Amino acid sequence: MNFGIDRLLADAAVRKPLEGKRVALLAHPASVTEDLTHSLDALIAAGVNVTAVFGPQHGVRGDLQDNMIESPDFTDPTYGMPVFSLYGEVRRPTTASMDTFDVMLVDLQDLGTRIYTFITTLRYVLESAAEHGKAVWVLDRPNPAGRPIEGLTLRPGWESFVGAGAMPMRHGLTMGELGQWFIGTLGLDVEYRVVEMEGWAPEAAPGFGWPTERLWINPSPNAPNLNMARAYPGTVMLEGTTLSEGRGTTRPLELFGAPDLNAKAVIAEMHRLAPAWLAGCALRDIWFQPTFHKHVGELCNGVHIHAEGRFYDHAAFRPWRVQALAFKAVRALAPNFPLWRDFPYEYAFGKLPIDVINGGPALREWIDDSAATPGDLDALTARDEAAWAAESRDFRLYPR
Repeated sequence: MNFGIDRLLADAAVRKPLEGKRVALLAHPASVTEDLTHSLDALIAAGVNVTAVFGPQHGVRGDLQDNMIESPDFTDPTYGMPVFSLYGEVRRPTTASMDTFDVMLVDLQDLGTRIYTFITTLRYVLESAAEHGKAVWVLDRPNPAGRPIEGLTLRPGWESFVGAGAMPMRHGLTMGELGQWFIGTLGLDVEYRVVEMEGWAPEAAPGFGWPTERLWINPSPNAPNLNMARAYPGTVMLEGTTLSEGRGTTRPLELFGAPDLNAKAVIAEMHRLAPAWLAGCALRDIWFQPTFHKHVGELCNGVHIHAEGRFYDHAAFRPWRVQALAFKAVRALAPNFPLWRDFPYEYAFGKLPIDVINGGPALREWIDDSAATPGDLDALTARDEAAWAAESRDFRLYPR
């Protein structure tokens, strides 16, 4: 199959509207062609007049590990063009940076999860482009989580840098499709084009969204493989808890744990509470010692979520429910466990991070309510999932 960048480079007719235009590139380390050439190098080699580069969270180089660690602007050492950070002093392009180009090419590998901030950056770019009369092209890439939809929809008033709009946690769209949704729902007047992929088959084994003939390149430092991308719509919620999400290990955001956790007991309680929620994956109790971040240097007992190999069932796996169930099990086993962290999460002040992550307090309230059952959460969430499935279908560009 071909990604958007590969189609743009291979077809002069696709590139022709860029002739005579100043072009900016929004990119990160996973912005590579099929032969692993970075998109910036490939575009310049193809004669595209790239006059500026923009970088999202973690930077163009992808060198910054954690949330709320900002990237500076700099000058590209090879080509001498300005590189503007959209996760530094600003989150939205400034007027000065918008004046450096006519068309912005967005070539970002996404993970298919609302909280992954590249989609918020896409929204901000589209809004700025509408304001300044600039064009935006998305060079589309696969959603590695595929088409499944899961999670509560972000509630009004809970918009944030990790909550770009009223969608569930696992949204099932590509970046190009999300751009269409933003334009439609926000009523933006912007020149927009998607350079579509060729041959993307999100229901095809073994990748189910990710074409396994393509190498996986980390789009951010703690996104090391496909298993992480599949688990992430659930494991990202760990960032709002005192449980380690595996930062400081070689398998971040695929596992969780803490020094005082009894992993085997948690797994057993999860099976007791809602065994159907655990379909499509395997849970394995493990030990790990983070080299940085939460519980650094401490021996942790934890659970590794394996959504891979013979254990993976794409249609059955529901990572948001798996992680929610883990929290419910911890709370059932230890009602006073200090589960929720309280700090400014992605610059959202005065709100618990777990609520910011979920776009409202409903999930936390379900976890903390000892009388609330898995069926209660299912009933609430299923309505959101069905509504989003109907709404988002109109914006799909690939097999429906």
